[in-house]
Amino acid sequence: MLKSLIAAIGVALLLGACSSSPPPQAAAPPPPAAPAQAPSYLVFFDWDRSDLSNQAIATIRQAAAAYKTSGNARITAVGHTDSSGPPEYNQALSLRRANTVKRALMREGVPAAAIDVAGRGETQLLVQTGDGVREPQNRRVEITGLQQQGQVPAIFSDPRSYCKALSDKYRQYRLPSTNSPEAIAMYRCEQGDTDAGIPVLEDALIAAKIPLPAPGYRWPGRSYSPS
Repeated sequence: MLKSLIAAIGVALLLGACSSSPPPQAAAPPPPAAPAQAPSYLVFFDWDRSDLSNQAIATIRQAAAAYKTSGNARITAVGHTDSSGPPEYNQALSLRRANTVKRALMREGVPAAAIDVAGRGETQLLVQTGDGVREPQNRRVEITGLQQQGQVPAIFSDPRSYCKALSDKYRQYRLPSTNSPEAIAMYRCEQGDTDAGIPVLEDALIAAKIPLPAPGYRWPGRSYSPS
């Protein structure tokens, strides 16, 4: 009898311990995938030169091919130098390098209107060095702005927000007259009729040569080349 009582008490204590233990924790969800990064290309130059090596030409051809498959993106070619030489000279050299890359891209079929150029001189070193250092990796042109195929700017995720951005952009440069197509389109945007408002405002901005909220793209993420 005593053994049976002890066994019953042990079972009861065991059940009590099980019921008081916390429920198992759910597995943490996996971290969200990192957003896809638009590809960029580096074109390197010899010291104090702005002509292209065979390797540089091969890189430019890769960038041009990416342009042709990305839906006519807008490209930026930014030239850089190392820290050797006077800053004023390096600024001019970096711009010459950027224009050399632009001309090479054009030879590969990229329209001139789709390429912006800039020179940064020695102000944005890829490899940090002291002054007067001939660092090969700093003598470069960076080709950026190539959207991956299927990747569109985030502004197109919400038609009402995009419609408002178009209205704000138009008001920034033009004052719409009462009952004009643009004024009516703005009203339709405010009422939520984005299908009627967006194309009118986009066409008006393009006709006035005013950049759209996402330059090079129009609703719903279609690329276009301004004339």
